[in-house]
Amino acid sequence: MINLRVLAASAAVLSLTSSFVSKAAANGEVNVYTYRETKLIQPLFDAFSKDTGIKVNVVSASSGLEQRMKAEGANSPADVLLTVDIGRIDEAVQAGVTQPIKSEVVDKVVPAQYRDPDGHWAGISMRARVIYASKDRVKQDKITYEELADPKWKGKICIRSGQHIYNNALFAAYTAKYGEAKAEEWLRGVKANLAQKPSGGDREAARDVAAGKCDIGIGNTYYWALMINNDPEKKPWAEATRVILPTFEGGGTHVNLSGVLLAKHAPNKANGIKLIEWLVSEQAQQMYADQNYEYPVRTGVAINSTIAGYGKLGPDPLPIAKIAANRKAAASLVDKVGFDN
Repeated sequence: MINLRVLAASAAVLSLTSSFVSKAAANGEVNVYTYRETKLIQPLFDAFSKDTGIKVNVVSASSGLEQRMKAEGANSPADVLLTVDIGRIDEAVQAGVTQPIKSEVVDKVVPAQYRDPDGHWAGISMRARVIYASKDRVKQDKITYEELADPKWKGKICIRSGQHIYNNALFAAYTAKYGEAKAEEWLRGVKANLAQKPSGGDREAARDVAAGKCDIGIGNTYYWALMINNDPEKKPWAEATRVILPTFEGGGTHVNLSGVLLAKHAPNKANGIKLIEWLVSEQAQQMYADQNYEYPVRTGVAINSTIAGYGKLGPDPLPIAKIAANRKAAASLVDKVGFDN
């Protein structure tokens, strides 16, 4: 039997969506779906609106935006999807809710390794996966990702779930470089060196290092900066640690992206392109660097002083698209070795 209540609700949603679309088209607006917290990116949207006169409507969520866009189909009001990590970026592309970003500006400003070869996404800022090392117990100032499997670190590493998108990307990068067999061996080695079962988040890795539960934690660059500068309660965790920029042997530091995608059915496509191009402008890139503690993808933009204090970042040259292609293999290896058990 057809559920009339569901049909009525669906019709109401479509009606609201159509109203949203026509209003946006008439008033010179752009509709953004985002996984970023609104308070973190609203200053960017305000600056964009001031520069262009285009109003930005924001829908923010912690999960499910790709599924929402897919369910909305051609009636989706979304013009732009703003997200973090190649995992979320790739999921949106695989869901079929994006279209190529055709922009000479983006192609010129964003390095090829930080763009989709087919044009469906572009990076607008970078973060690195780094080491939070105990100031008291870790004397070395250099470390490789390969070294995390060295028995000398047995019982000394803290990390969040191996299936979390941040770690999945790092493990996928390792898999892309060395193949699944060597990646499996490495993951078994890292697991053997864990001080405790993977848990918590990146901040908690720093907390546990500060508490003496482990000597090194794995985290993203910006969390340490947020703790030291913006969070008095967690500042002691950062003060007890220092950031080491690890590298692959013969390579650079693993980086991931905050990325932007153009919605497949964007009702305000032209304004969506304008927003995307604005996000890689010098002004926006500087705001990203100073407010979100991320690395600019645009050359010539100053890195925030806290982040610059980690040392000079030499990004791994591996194209981000190759990391995306190895995400499923990395996730399977995490399960195979029982990394999170």
